[in-house]
Amino acid sequence: MTPPSRAELVAHLVRTGIAGHVDTPRQNNLRHYRRLCHKDPYYQFGLTFEHEWQFDEVLALMSKRCGVVADEAHQWGIDTIDPDRTVDALDDVADRLAQAAARRERVMFATGHPKNLADTYRTWKAALEARGCEVVTAAAGYSYEVATEHPPNRRVLVWKDGVGFVMDGGSARHSHHPFGMRAALQALADEGREWPQLVIADHGFAGAAGEAGVPTIGFADCNDPALFLAEYEGKLLTTVPLDDGYVPPEYRPLAGYVLERAGLA
Repeated sequence: MTPPSRAELVAHLVRTGIAGHVDTPRQNNLRHYRRLCHKDPYYQFGLTFEHEWQFDEVLALMSKRCGVVADEAHQWGIDTIDPDRTVDALDDVADRLAQAAARRERVMFATGHPKNLADTYRTWKAALEARGCEVVTAAAGYSYEVATEHPPNRRVLVWKDGVGFVMDGGSARHSHHPFGMRAALQALADEGREWPQLVIADHGFAGAAGEAGVPTIGFADCNDPALFLAEYEGKLLTTVPLDDGYVPPEYRPLAGYVLERAGLA
């Protein structure tokens, strides 16, 4: 695939709904913002915040960083992600990947959206490996129980082609939890291995890495404010706003754009 230009990528994001008018409903966004303000761990992604965030502040920041509608009176229906903000953040991702390649850094990839984003992460992983970067994995087989999702409730951390995610025994599972990343970092410390110099992740995998002080790039939908707040407070390098629920082929132009800009295509 020929990598798209910026204009072509913006058009693709809007056409697919990865940005622009997105499928994530406005009412879902606002509900998640309120739950984060109420310190619901499921929406905090393993992060703590210095500021006591209030609902109006979260909405204002999400409008600025993600592009959701700023008007609090808009309570129902369609919400938006600004595609130019998405591409601006992808430019930052590309610049950081170029730096990682030049320095041959240790990198880690993990996702709470294994059916959607894992292929994109693997594309970047392969490019960095080809430039001499070490891809770090740890704590495979670590498991934990959850009570807030439909059964089976046992989650197991696995690594497939260098990308971490959790399974329920038979299926890859969507996950907000920080426990897998915490376990991986603890296992590295226990084994006397060095932590990654860069983490590329989403949901609780990104949140836990940023909370631990690891340089982290996060990807987040407009109903997941935690990583945007963490970026604002300096715990994440960059948070990329995008609808994170599409099939892998829809993200290939995005992945190719980043590699081209990074000089890794």
